[in-house]
This record gives sequence, C-alpha cells and structure tokens, in this order.
Amino acid sequence: MKYHFSLLLIFFSVFGFSQKSKIDIKGIEKDLTNSRSPYYYERLIFKYKAYPKSLDSTESRYLYYGRNFRTDTISASDERFKNLAEAFKQNNFADCIAQGKILYEKDPTNLDVLLILLRAYDDQKDGNNLIYHLSQFRALTDGIKSSGDGLSEKTAYQVNSVGDEYILLNILNIGEEYTRSSKASKKGMLDIWEKDDKKIYIKILYTDL
Repeated sequence: MKYHFSLLLIFFSVFGFSQKSKIDIKGIEKDLTNSRSPYYYERLIFKYKAYPKSLDSTESRYLYYGRNFRTDTISASDERFKNLAEAFKQNNFADCIAQGKILYEKDPTNLDVLLILLRAYDDQKDGNNLIYHLSQFRALTDGIKSSGDGLSEKTAYQVNSVGDEYILLNILNIGEEYTRSSKASKKGMLDIWEKDDKKIYIKILYTDL
C-alpha cells in the first residue's frame, strides 16, 4: 500500500541517517531465538514497546528484519488488515484506532499498521500516542536506512516487502517522476529507481530461499 503523509515527511526531514552495516539475516534469526543473546526477541520487543526512543540502530535492524521469522504477523492479504485499510479509506479514524490497536498487539512491528495508527491519532489530536508510535516507526525505518545507502547494487537498501519499499520511497521523497526497473538478485528482487542520472537501489528480500 502507498501512503503519502506530509506529517511524516516533516518529521523525517530532520532525522539523520543511521550508520550503515551489512545485514546478516541468518545471524538475526539465530540471535532472536537465543534467550542469552542481547538481541533476543522478547527482550527487544519489551524495549521497543516501553522505551522505543532508546533503541539503537542494531536493535532496530533486528526487530525489523526479524519480522521475517515470526509466525504471528499480519499480512496485507489478511482480512483483518483489509478491514483496517477500508476504515482508513473511509476516513473512519476512530474505527482505525480500535482495529489498529488490536492488530498492533498482534504484530507490533508492522509498518502499515503503524502508519494507519499515526494518521488516525493525528486526526484525533492524540499527541501522546502519535509521538509514541512515531518513535517506533522511526526506529524501524532507521533499521532499514542502516542497511545501505541505496547508491549501488552492493549497497542497496533492503526491505521485507514491496509495501515497505514504498514507505521507504516516501521517506526518501522519491516520487512519481522516477521510473522503476527490476532484476533478480541473490535471495531477493532488486528494484532500480531512476531519474535523470540519479539511481536508488532497493532490494526486496526473499528470506525463504
């Protein structure tokens, strides 16, 4: 899904980019399930919910890319998410909050759910919940931005899904004037977004390969 929230762009325009480092998907999977690891999922998700602003870029990467190894996530094809998206289309923001809170408890690192909640809380003038979820959203997208610089195939940004790719494009202010080409890549699909002599590389991960 594509979301164009000027509110979010204003917030992100003042945020710097995180330190870049190679994403070790297998290592992330291993650490998330190891109760002795500082990146154990239950430890990270507690910090994410209680103190989202305290997450560093490594912890954010583990939470974002670790979502690939969860079995309890909400997909865009899930009827519950479709109902939430329909409420959003109808500008029924009170219903968005009611439904979104349920899906958030089920899948707290779902960027689409977070975006809808952000828009709904903004409409309802609920600043506390808006800032709280914005901190979580920023942490997760910082995790994406730390995966590369997008300037080459080797340093492409890495995302979990096409939906997350469009969220990243909005944050990077990559608009309709860019054209996209795609090609197969190791364990993923590489999209190249071009405008004049500028190129942005984004890799959509296939973690089941």
